Amino acid sequence: MIAAGHSTSKAWRGVYPPGVFFAVLGMGALLIPFMTIAANRIVAGDSVMAWRIASPAETLPGVAVVVLGLVLGIPAGRHSLRLSGALLGLAGILWLLMQGAPALLDVADSAYARVSPALGFWCLLLILTLMMADALTQLAPGPMARAGLLAAVLCSLALIFGSGGLAPLSIFQEYASRRAQFADAVLRHLALAFGSLATAAAIGFPLGILCHRRAQLRDSVLPVLSLLQTIPSLAMFGLMIPILGWVGDSLPWAQAIGIAGIGFAPAFLALVLYSLLPVVGNTVAGLASAPATARDAARGMGMTPTQCLLKVELPLGLPVILTGLRIVLVQNIGLAVIAGLIGGGGLGTFVFQGLNQTATDLILLGAVPTVALALTSAIVMDILVELARPIPKDTA
Repeated sequence: MIAAGHSTSKAWRGVYPPGVFFAVLGMGALLIPFMTIAANRIVAGDSVMAWRIASPAETLPGVAVVVLGLVLGIPAGRHSLRLSGALLGLAGILWLLMQGAPALLDVADSAYARVSPALGFWCLLLILTLMMADALTQLAPGPMARAGLLAAVLCSLALIFGSGGLAPLSIFQEYASRRAQFADAVLRHLALAFGSLATAAAIGFPLGILCHRRAQLRDSVLPVLSLLQTIPSLAMFGLMIPILGWVGDSLPWAQAIGIAGIGFAPAFLALVLYSLLPVVGNTVAGLASAPATARDAARGMGMTPTQCLLKVELPLGLPVILTGLRIVLVQNIGLAVIAGLIGGGGLGTFVFQGLNQTATDLILLGAVPTVALALTSAIVMDILVELARPIPKDTA
């Protein structure tokens, strides 16, 4: 009995528990519908399992690759193998989509039929993405390696989308019929997110420096900004409407540059107000993180307060300040969706149109690019934070 127990324990020692968890969940996700086919874009579709979306010769290689990818995540200590398995699994589910969409449309034989990914696809996408994130966390690649991996993933996605292999999917059919509107929405979304970040930084950095220098000002400003942050996003956007409406009606020059009760201006102002607390708070925290000995040494060398700020406090506090900007950027990319509700444009326009028309594909047309943009921005900002660290993390 002792020998059997010892043998079992030794066998499990070579297994990575989270990898087993991902594999079990992934196998379970393969047993629920992978795609749906509907008579048109509004009605609910019929569910189709992964191995029935096309002929066995087309689906079985994809299913086998997904299973193999999940199994590769099980061995303990093989983080590179787990990363390869996650990438292999993602390639497998993309293969299944590319094979299943045209095959299901051929069977439907209707110009109005729509094919969409179902719950099984989204579950597998989430599981394999988590598996990849876990492997990357264990491998802890450097900033340049992460940048290279991100570039490789983006280039691969661009090639897949450009090939037209996913064009039969309903979300791409929605995109094809709104190509110009989509491009305008993306530009407006970027203007809202990055423009409000730049404006908040232009206001918040000087204010943060002043708050760092003067404790009395800090005690007055930070509670006010914290209060602004507690206002629900929908209420904040709504509060801007009467205020900017009055400004637009009272000042002709303001109306001439587009300031009005609805549209871009109230959404932009609301995002700027939400951004101020992370920018100011992290600027204060970043500047305060400089060791007292470093400041004393700077003063001993005869540096003025401005020189001490630029040459000591700012370089040492830059990672904390950039972390605040990362929070603001990801937050604003998500919050900018609400601008679609008040005529501010952006990808939220598709989300609210989809909600009004009960069209899930239209909602996804706005939601999926928003999530992708937020994830990409977060990874890029993480790389910049890592590069700004004055001391390597493993030796700090």
